[in-house]
Amino acid sequence: MKKVMFISSTGGHLSELLQLKRIFSNYDYHIVTEKTKSNISLIKQYHDRISFLAYGTKHNLFVYAFVFPWNCFKSIALFFKYRPDVVVTTGAHTAVPMCYIAKLFRKKIIFIETFANIHTRTLSGRIVYPIADVFVVQWESMLELYPKAIYGGWIF
Repeated sequence: MKKVMFISSTGGHLSELLQLKRIFSNYDYHIVTEKTKSNISLIKQYHDRISFLAYGTKHNLFVYAFVFPWNCFKSIALFFKYRPDVVVTTGAHTAVPMCYIAKLFRKKIIFIETFANIHTRTLSGRIVYPIADVFVVQWESMLELYPKAIYGGWIF
């Protein structure tokens, strides 16, 4: 059975990622997201199939300057602990290091660009697009910005 790591930042990105839960049981899966008060309850549902990175936002650059490197190191540890064959992500900044770690070890990367963007590329999308094995957009208009992408429609 394929090992799949589903990873995203908290908030809307996590909400989008959890829309894929109907396929989780098809894989030996693990979820990674940021630890916040709003999503700590996911432990009750996913038990040992969920791990957390530190919460950080680019709106507070001083704190983020420490959180991001910490999350990079923790992502390496999680990658080696769970050894996924595939990394699936809906973004954003929290997921980017894991995508590059996976690519370094020749694992597959599936990036789903957020539903929130209809006419502009996200920063994480721009960074991961060149290395993604499959890049999915949820709006047809996004195919103009990501020509190698696949239009998958909405995941909601």
